[in-house]
Amino acid sequence: MNILDDIKMQYKAGGIAQRLIYWNVGCFIAAIILFYDFQSQNFLYPSWIALSSDVSTFLMFPWTFLSYSFFHDGFFHLFFNMIILNFASQLFLTFFTQKQLLGVYILSAIFAGLVFVLSYFIMGYDALIVGASAAIMAILVAVTAYQPLMNIRMFLVGNVKLWHITGVIILLDLLQFRGGNTGGHISHLAGALFGYLYIVLLKNGMDLTVGVSKAIDFFTNQFRKSPSTPFKKVHKNYKAPKEAKTTSKIITKDRNQQQIDAILDKISQSGYDSLSKDEKEFLFKTGK
Repeated sequence: MNILDDIKMQYKAGGIAQRLIYWNVGCFIAAIILFYDFQSQNFLYPSWIALSSDVSTFLMFPWTFLSYSFFHDGFFHLFFNMIILNFASQLFLTFFTQKQLLGVYILSAIFAGLVFVLSYFIMGYDALIVGASAAIMAILVAVTAYQPLMNIRMFLVGNVKLWHITGVIILLDLLQFRGGNTGGHISHLAGALFGYLYIVLLKNGMDLTVGVSKAIDFFTNQFRKSPSTPFKKVHKNYKAPKEAKTTSKIITKDRNQQQIDAILDKISQSGYDSLSKDEKEFLFKTGK
């Protein structure tokens, strides 16, 4: 088995969390080939991949409200996001389902994108953003809101509460809000807000991810080939045709007729008195 076969096997065997990581890594590799400028050593993402705060642009490419969340601006951007995604997803799946995880990822990315666009429109800024950070924050905050006192064992630190970890990450975003990545921090905080609102609504009986799951199932079924009915060869036991049974009634009838004919011949030749007692009785019974 080569490396490619091993990756395929892990992808098929893994759950949504692992597939999300594969999708992000795959998009990053594709971005290096298509959008990386080796002279400036920067990614030059087009406006049909990254999410633009310009109204006319995102109206022309509405799918960018989701596509931006699968692309990253550098190796370390991807690396740390995938570490936190793996960590947060494993905790999330302790209490929720695979479909809910995917639903939160998709909905939070769209929600954070809308908040980013609205914020930059109000501030009069024009920029592009990429990154899965907002969706990852939503997953982390969602599981924290659901189980804030969960004990997490951290290397060199020991046991800490889950809300301590999430609180530190949110605090860092707030402290860096006025830095050079304002749009990114806005989307991070928007993702955190969505994760919290998702749990609040879920506890009140409303699961926002149900619609996403139904939509994904619908589109998946459209492209999935219906299994063709396999040819079934039916084996029937061959039975030789039965020989016609000659019933005793038919045989008896033939013999009687022969005996009657013989008696009638005897009568015609020698008269009725020439018949024996048995012949007379037989003729009498037959006559009845």
